[in-house]
Amino acid sequence: MTVVDVAGARTRTDRLERIWAHRPGVTGWLTTTDHKRIGLLYLFTTLAFFVAGGVEALLIRTQLAAPNGTVLSPSSYNAVMTMHGVTMIFLFVIPMTTGAFGNYLVPLMIGARDMAFPRMNALSYWLFLASGCFLYAGLFAGSGPNAGWFDYVPLALRQYDPGANIDVYALGLIFNGMSSTAAAINFITTIFKLRAPGMSMNRMPLFCFAILAVSFSLLFALPPLTINCVFLELQRQIGFHFFDVAHGGDPLLWQYLFWIFGHPEVYIIVLPAFGIATSIIPTFAQRRMVAFPLVAIAELLVAFIGFGVFAHHMFATGLSTITLIFFAAASMLVVIPSTIQVFAWLFTVTGGRPDFKAPLLFIGGFIVFFVAGGLSGIMFAAIPFDQALTDTYFVVAHFHFIIFGAAVFPLLGGLYYWFPKVTGRMYHEGWAQASFWVTFVGTALTFFPMHIVGLLGMTRRVYTYGPGLGWSGYNLAETVGAFVLAAGLLLIAANLALSRFRGEPADADPFFGGTLEWTVPSPPPPYNFAVVPLVTSPYPNWDRADREADALRLARGDLVLDEGHETPSSTVRDARLDEILEMPSDSPWPLAVAACVALVFVMLLTRHAVVAGLAAGLTAIALCGWHLQEPEET
Repeated sequence: MTVVDVAGARTRTDRLERIWAHRPGVTGWLTTTDHKRIGLLYLFTTLAFFVAGGVEALLIRTQLAAPNGTVLSPSSYNAVMTMHGVTMIFLFVIPMTTGAFGNYLVPLMIGARDMAFPRMNALSYWLFLASGCFLYAGLFAGSGPNAGWFDYVPLALRQYDPGANIDVYALGLIFNGMSSTAAAINFITTIFKLRAPGMSMNRMPLFCFAILAVSFSLLFALPPLTINCVFLELQRQIGFHFFDVAHGGDPLLWQYLFWIFGHPEVYIIVLPAFGIATSIIPTFAQRRMVAFPLVAIAELLVAFIGFGVFAHHMFATGLSTITLIFFAAASMLVVIPSTIQVFAWLFTVTGGRPDFKAPLLFIGGFIVFFVAGGLSGIMFAAIPFDQALTDTYFVVAHFHFIIFGAAVFPLLGGLYYWFPKVTGRMYHEGWAQASFWVTFVGTALTFFPMHIVGLLGMTRRVYTYGPGLGWSGYNLAETVGAFVLAAGLLLIAANLALSRFRGEPADADPFFGGTLEWTVPSPPPPYNFAVVPLVTSPYPNWDRADREADALRLARGDLVLDEGHETPSSTVRDARLDEILEMPSDSPWPLAVAACVALVFVMLLTRHAVVAGLAAGLTAIALCGWHLQEPEET
């Protein structure tokens, strides 16, 4: 490239810097629509909720460490146990995977400059933050949810729980569901319409397939949960009888609607972990993913089949035999696409030249716990076994092997893997590997003994137990494991926090990753790509000729799109260039809309219907302002 070419490329990137520059200070963060900044907001918010959920877990384990524990009263234990589940599922894992990892990485991986709906993206974050604050405000006010994260009726009805606890739960989950629904719509549109030219569906990164599957699952799974919570509030507040047998209702209706959400939710949590694994494994094995098309299809099939498994949570409720057999078969069928992925991961590692750095170690731990949790899950597909162990700690053990071991371990590996990309600094590899082993041992010691104590008859949700039952040693081991696990997580946090300021500088591609995010500087510029990248394979960063062609096109000014907040859209299947879109700029309206919606829910909780109606009117006015605001001209 000539000197003139370099000067021209520099001029164009300088112009992009000015066009896409963030507003300075706190105002910039409050009004941002940049997917990377929103991803970071999700990251730190979910980590704060993770700390809260972790403290709740340690309180639970301390209470159960020995017989006749007195750390928590029965009512406090119920509230802490419920908020632990609600926090980890609705305020940590789902928003961490989709909100933090998905927001930050999907546009970078598909060659886009932002999400399809940047302001709706910001709104989804502010709604999520407000819903989490709503739930925890109820807890700190002494009215936190207290009937389990599944909130079964009739225990959740007003005659058994007359306080505001269940109302906080129902309204909080409706509130939270609005955020997840907006995010799901945004991801689907972004993945279908904003892929770089040439990135046809068969060339899209597997992480994006996982986020796409999760997004469709959220769209179909959240409405049953929302309707369920609406029914519950109508019965509690107005006197409807959806769950009242004496008036033609049925308490099992709650379980049906809840588990239509609740079991797909397990795959909503785990699928992004699959996507993270399929990003990390090829990088550190230095080879393309084995059976790439099968893995992509398997990710979609896991989400699809997951909707046919929900009633295996209800095998002890008296369902007909034919119904039990159908759902038992579906529970076994979902193993097939999961197994395809496990073998693809293992064959990719063993067929390559694996470099077992910390990210790959965490993926190895994930595979161990996923296989172990999956095997115990298959055991629950056996109807007599499920009926015998329903509501015991064997269920808790299985659930946590999947939710923590199989979902959180890839998140921890992903934090290390993309840390250099986000911060421009390298983490300390030695401490990272040490943190893996401490976390792995702590996880195994915490959750494996739960299988045994469950087989010995310990039921879930008990707040204490008497001596002489044979449970004491196992519970003590679980509590020790929980604190070891906490120490491992603190090591990870300390490593990343110190590396953020003292780590070695990282270049654009420290691990030689295969996907597009490794083609841009670390951290990425506000506009992501100086020129819309060319894509001819699923691992475009390994196609050096294409990246050299990008540099030449930048010098010529081809598809630089430096006339405003512009990004290209493409056709859904083949990703042919369709049109150039003008993206909206930063705006205060998403925050304003979220604040108005939060006021609506607070007023509904406190039974100020008129003020709630006025707040809904303010929401409509804020939406009008949102749509009257035109993108800034540059």
